[in-house]
This record gives sequence, C-alpha cells and structure tokens, in this order.
Amino acid sequence: MTSSSTRCDGNQRQQPAPNKGGFTRFLDTVEWLGNLLPHPITLFAIFCAVILLASGVAGYFEVSVADPRPEGAPGRAADGMITVVSLLNGEGLARIVGSLVSNFTGFAPLGTVLVALLGVGVAEHSGLLSAAMRALVMNASRRMVTVTVVFAGIVSNTAAELGYVVLIPLAAMIFHSLGRHPLAGLAAAFAGVSGGYSANLLLGTVDPLLSGITQTAARIIDPVYVVGPEVNWYFMFISTFVISILGALVTEKLVEPKLGTYRSEEAGDLSENQDMGRVTSAEKRALKGAGLAALAVCAVLALTIVPESGVLRHPVTGAVAGSPFLKGIVVFIFVFFAIPGFVYGRMMGTMKSDRDVIDAMSKSMSSMGMYIVLVFFAAQFVAFFSWTNFGTVIAVQGATLLQSLGLTGPVLLLCFIVVCGFINLMIGSASAQWAVTAPIFVPMLMLVGYSPEVVQAAYRIGDSTTNIITPMMSYFGLIMAVATRYKKDMGIGTLMAMMLPYSMVFIVGWSVLFYLWVFVFGLPVGPGATTYYNGL
Repeated sequence: MTSSSTRCDGNQRQQPAPNKGGFTRFLDTVEWLGNLLPHPITLFAIFCAVILLASGVAGYFEVSVADPRPEGAPGRAADGMITVVSLLNGEGLARIVGSLVSNFTGFAPLGTVLVALLGVGVAEHSGLLSAAMRALVMNASRRMVTVTVVFAGIVSNTAAELGYVVLIPLAAMIFHSLGRHPLAGLAAAFAGVSGGYSANLLLGTVDPLLSGITQTAARIIDPVYVVGPEVNWYFMFISTFVISILGALVTEKLVEPKLGTYRSEEAGDLSENQDMGRVTSAEKRALKGAGLAALAVCAVLALTIVPESGVLRHPVTGAVAGSPFLKGIVVFIFVFFAIPGFVYGRMMGTMKSDRDVIDAMSKSMSSMGMYIVLVFFAAQFVAFFSWTNFGTVIAVQGATLLQSLGLTGPVLLLCFIVVCGFINLMIGSASAQWAVTAPIFVPMLMLVGYSPEVVQAAYRIGDSTTNIITPMMSYFGLIMAVATRYKKDMGIGTLMAMMLPYSMVFIVGWSVLFYLWVFVFGLPVGPGATTYYNGL
C-alpha cells in the first residue's frame, strides 16, 4: 500500500524543468525572433511601404551627401551632390505606376533563373539527377561514404530541392543500413545540401539569381557595371572539396560520437523494409548514355571558346572575359542539362517524345509560383530603393565610417561574412536576403575599394553556413519530418544543436579559405573577376 501510494505521489509530482544553458537560450531567442518575422513576400511589401515613407521624410529635409565619383562619371549630378529623392509626390506616384510591370519583367534574376530551370527540369523529371545522385552515394566505399554524402549534397544544389527531397532521406537510410546512426547520415547530407549551398562544381540556378541582384546593386555606383553568373565559379569549385572534407570530419569526429549508438526503440514511424533505391542495370546504361551526351555538349561548347578563333570569344579583344560565351552562360546551363536529361529519359522510357520534354519543363515552371510572386515584390523594393538614392547615400556614409574606423582591409570582409550569417538566421531565403542587403553593402564596399564579385563571394559564405541552424530555412520542416522517423521525440532544438558544429566549422573554415584565396594568393574568385574596384 505504501509503495503504491509512493508511486502515485511520484507520478503526480511534476519534474522540474531542466536549466537551460546560455547557448540554448540564445538559440531559443533566435527562433523566437525568426518566428516574429512575416512571410518574405509580406516582408518585401512592408519594405516597399517603409521606403516610400522614408523617402518622403528624407526628401522634405533635403538629405544629401557629396558624390565621391569624379566629375563626368556616369550618373554624377552637375552639383556633385547625391540627394534623396521623394516618391511621396505626384511625380513619384507616376513613376511607380508607370514602371510597376517593367520593374518585374526587367528584374535581372527572373529570366536567367527560369531559363536555367527549364534545362534542369528536363534532367530532373527524366530521372537523371536522382539516378546520378544515388549512384554517387550508394557506390561509395564504407570508408568514403561520409565524405561522399556531403559531396553529393553540395553537388545536388544544381537541381534546387532534389537534395532535400531525395538525398537527405537516402543518406539516413544508408547510415542505418551500415549500422551507423541514421541521424548522422541525415546531418551529413543536410550539411552538404544546405550548409554548402553556394559551393558547386557547375554553375546552377543560384549563380544567375545572385549575380543579377549584385549587378543591380553595383549599378547604384557604376551604371554600366556587369556581373555575370560565372564570377564566383573558381572559388566555389574549390570550396566544394573543402566543405566536403570539413563536413565529413565534423560528422565523424563530433556529431556521430555525440549521438552514440542508435537504438531501434527510438524510432518513430519507420518502415522495417526501407527501399534505398539502388541503381538498376537499366539506369546504369542510361547514365552512361547521358554521360556521353554531356561530353558531346562540352566538346561542342569548347569549340566555340577554347580556340583563339572561337566564335563566342570577345569579338574585339578575342578574350574569354566579356565574351558572348560568358554573357550567355545561362543558355549553356540550359543545354547542358536538357540534352543529357532527354537522352537519359529516352533510354529509360520516361521521355518518349517532345511532349514529355515539354511536360517536364512545365512542371519545373509550375514549382516556381512562389518564387515569381516573391520576385514581383522584391523587384519593386529594389527599384524603389534605387530611385530614392538611399542606397548611394547609405553607401557613401557607411564607407566614410568604415574608413574612419580603419576597417578597410581583409578584416572588413570577414566581419561582413559574420553579419550575413547572422541576418540569414532571420531571413532564410538567399535571394530575399541578398535583395535586401545587396543595395546597401555592395555599393558601400565598392566605395571602400572591393569589387562586387568579391563582395558576392563573401556574402555566399555567410548565407550558406547558417542555413542549417535556422528554422526560417524553408526546408527545415521537411528535415524535422525525416528526423522524427528515426527519433520520435526529436525537437527543433535537438536538430539545431546537432547541426551547430557544422555551422561553426564551416563559417571559420570557409572564411579562412576565402582569406587565403583572395588576400594571400591573390587569386580571382571567378573568370574575369577582380578583387578590387578601381572605377572611381
């Protein structure tokens, strides 16, 4: 009787809440702040309203700064001043109404992303990308499986959401089948797909997306400045291997030991017979055919740019820099994915006619509805911000402050990486964050002396490395759903804590690589890219 009463009292007694450490409280604060933010589309609409009101106030008080550009420079006013332009008047309203459509259709990233995605859509819906990813990961030796999973995650970024949907669940299943903790596999894949988001061996849809925004921001200072999709390719190519190694080390030395031995009773809704989708012999034959098609495409493209008489070299200088080849790189991304994708689909029977190709392109476009709506509002914000001259005024004042503080060397860009990583905790979309911050930071750092290409490369480091620890990342819910299959009591804090070592190691390691690449070895971050801006 006594023991029964004791059990009853024990069941009724509430367990005290565990004390949270300082870092856990910090993560809770970040999550709370992130949840306070509205949808990115709503956020841009709010930003547009704020810009209109702020321009009216600044215009009333005639806010202005001295233009640092020399006399006769494009865009420089005759009086040598940069004045904030009010949009809260009849002239401003007329400009807004008359340019609303052209702001949207002329937004640089819109067309380039959609064109590139047409080709990627063919490769994705034919099954090529999924088969290639599975072949890469599942054929790796036990010793190399971790680094291969991270590497495959980085490479999967070429195909947008494919890494999240296919690779992350697949990596968890592979680790589970090998007797390793499945959450370690999930973490490794998540680190590659999201933490290594900007790195890649090939140019993908993110490259034209960011370069278009960077070009628009750079033209606040230099109206004729051109930023191509390829401007960060050299640095991001090397980054792929560095992040793969770092991700594998973090998985095997930090994350997996902390997770310990996996117990099946921890699982939630986990199927006993998990099909890991091994590559069939038919898929292997189709992959070989697609590979030969890709080589043929590369050979044809090489004939247009490698010889000195190549038809797509610069018509005047004969150089690769500024050539039609680089200016039309998005077209070649489209061709590179579309042709091998169709060859694979033809051999597998998933694409039997032109109608199947058209259907694949249509499906890829239908998935872009949210992006197109986001672009509409982002384009208006970027246009309003440019018209008001706020970007230039803030850039001049900010550059002056940085120079007065002595922050004009490599430390400045390293601090910029950290700032971008912090902002990314609350604005999880790479394009949304860059559309907001590029009009401020790109002109500011140009005035200090750094090129837009280098600024964009630094931004991509900060933006990528904190993707994996913010609930604001659009696929965070999907990752949680996969994780709970293996650990039924998995919480957001648990997932964030598991991914935090990757974020910390990535931002430090990637920043060190950036410093060595740019400032020690003096290497360009991409074809035709310079480190310093000398246009003033």
